[in-house]
Amino acid sequence: MKSLITIVGALAVVAGVFFALQGLGIIMWPADSFMLADRQWVYNGAIIAAVGLLAIVLVRRGGSQSQ
Repeated sequence: MKSLITIVGALAVVAGVFFALQGLGIIMWPADSFMLADRQWVYNGAIIAAVGLLAIVLVRRGGSQSQ
């Protein structure tokens, strides 16, 4: 279960960073994406990445305390 949460968290971090970079206009792919150069996606991406990172941190911490 810890591995699954870690993988999902890592995917969320990658997706969130990708969304944020699209929102900033740094990644302009795919060309027909509605997220391109839209500041709202910078915030959405940052939140998604933070939630993924939080999931990874919590699952790594919690695993060492359980008996």
